[in-house]
Amino acid sequence: MRYLFSPACRSVLRQLSQQRTLCAFDFDGTLAPIASHPDSARMRVRTRRLLQQVAALYPCAVVSGRARADVVAKLAGVHLSRVIGNHGAETEERPRRYKHIPGWKASLTRSLAEVPGVWIEDKGASLAVHYRQSSHKAEAQKRILEAVKALAGTRVFGGKQVINIVLEAAPHKGDAILAERNRIGCDLVLFVGDDDNDEDAFGAGEHVIPVRVGRKRASKALYYLRSQGEIDVLLERLIALRTLVLPPKRSTPLNVVCASLSAVRQPPPRRRAGK
Repeated sequence: MRYLFSPACRSVLRQLSQQRTLCAFDFDGTLAPIASHPDSARMRVRTRRLLQQVAALYPCAVVSGRARADVVAKLAGVHLSRVIGNHGAETEERPRRYKHIPGWKASLTRSLAEVPGVWIEDKGASLAVHYRQSSHKAEAQKRILEAVKALAGTRVFGGKQVINIVLEAAPHKGDAILAERNRIGCDLVLFVGDDDNDEDAFGAGEHVIPVRVGRKRASKALYYLRSQGEIDVLLERLIALRTLVLPPKRSTPLNVVCASLSAVRQPPPRRRAGK
């Protein structure tokens, strides 16, 4: 992974500002700091203002693990091209309430009834089993994963002190950002996320510029921000660069753009010992 604000990566943001780019963001841990409870999560006033400005200059989307109605409420007043919930499965045209969810929730409620500090969030198209309030987090996580094994047809992935459970065939965040890119006719997608549930988007293909909040060696993201607070710096740079150029009347051929970005992605050659 390469630090997005390093001198070697300056051309990445410049290329994005010169193309028809979809700017897509996760919410928790990306646009908003992680909170002790999902209901408490809020964007900073400055972040909200900057996101409004970015959305006036670029097509913008938020792709969250939250239920869509929940994240829409958190984004009130910010005019985006799309808000997508439930890890990519839920859009305005495609609200989701999977029939499997009540049965899964009932099973997990029985299995985890005696595990202190664990609670289940029903998001209609997915479940999130939180253990942030547990005083024995490793044991709680183990018990949750054991209980999930009894559920059929699931895809399970971790998060920050949460286990997410979705239908195996449900669209994921990578599907969502590529569908939105195609819907509005963008050349590239800048996607910024912070967690395991963003890996599908990080690995969605060469037309996606994946940025992770926090460096992680095993991530599919190619670039990283050092902290959640740097999202404001990123938004500021997107605004500044966009205002320097007029949107091109004709996009640069996509193969030329991707070749240019691929060159930036390549790590610098190692220096030979003694040189």
